[in-house]
Amino acid sequence: MNLTTMIIGVAAYLILAPIAGGLLAGIDRKITARMQGRFGPPILQPFYDFFKLLEKEPITVNKVQDFYVMCFLIFIIITGCFFFAGGDLLLIIFTLTLASIFLVVAAFSSNSPYAQIGAERELLSMMAYEPMVLLTAVGFYIVNGSFNISDIVTSQVMAIQYLPGIFIGFVFILTIKFRKSPFDLSMSHHAHQELVKGMTTELSGKTLAVIEIAHWYENIFLLGFVYLFFANTLAWSPILAVVICLATYFLEILIDNNYARMKWQIAINASWIVAITVGFVNVLVLYFMR
Repeated sequence: MNLTTMIIGVAAYLILAPIAGGLLAGIDRKITARMQGRFGPPILQPFYDFFKLLEKEPITVNKVQDFYVMCFLIFIIITGCFFFAGGDLLLIIFTLTLASIFLVVAAFSSNSPYAQIGAERELLSMMAYEPMVLLTAVGFYIVNGSFNISDIVTSQVMAIQYLPGIFIGFVFILTIKFRKSPFDLSMSHHAHQELVKGMTTELSGKTLAVIEIAHWYENIFLLGFVYLFFANTLAWSPILAVVICLATYFLEILIDNNYARMKWQIAINASWIVAITVGFVNVLVLYFMR
């Protein structure tokens, strides 16, 4: 991947990711409303909410909280830039984890019981999905002989041909990363009684707007992972990959609206069971086959 392609990829992510992420959030709310027998808000409602938050008076517990939230946004953007510039997959996973840690620290710094419970659950959620994320990186390495995104997308074969178990496992943990039911443990768009809004309970105004746009960036980046499974040198593969990404997001919406929220113990156990049964077994079989 040459420098020009890298610059275009980074620029496209910086400009288009929040737009696409906001549209997906609006479509999510629209589909959810229709499934519940409601008309629902307009698709552009997330953008209206975002700009409304920017106009509100900033009220935060302390200045440190604002700093950590901004670090969360910065590292999410850095993660996406590394990804769309064709960077190293392990470095990308590291920066993504670091971004999540900044969000956890921001919640802890508020001294709110609801935010602290949400932060503790976020750490547990990280324990649940990280093994599967690492197995995904290992699977791509075994198939392509490289951790670089640029080498994966220019491969002669689709990774899904060799990594069906890894793909199933990754889609499973996406429910946690998208913070969808049944695994919306640390924070949610739904108001849970014991959590209120979890990690974002004490956030408002511009600080909460930063969280929202960070989530839009993060969602597009995560769908980029799904894209990798179907990307190769064939001319029609990008179209197929984008369609699969949209289908995956629609599947997450269906899961969110059809399953009740589970306890954090079930989330960890289920994620690890899936990681071992479909992820690790897939990697093990692939290792001995190749």
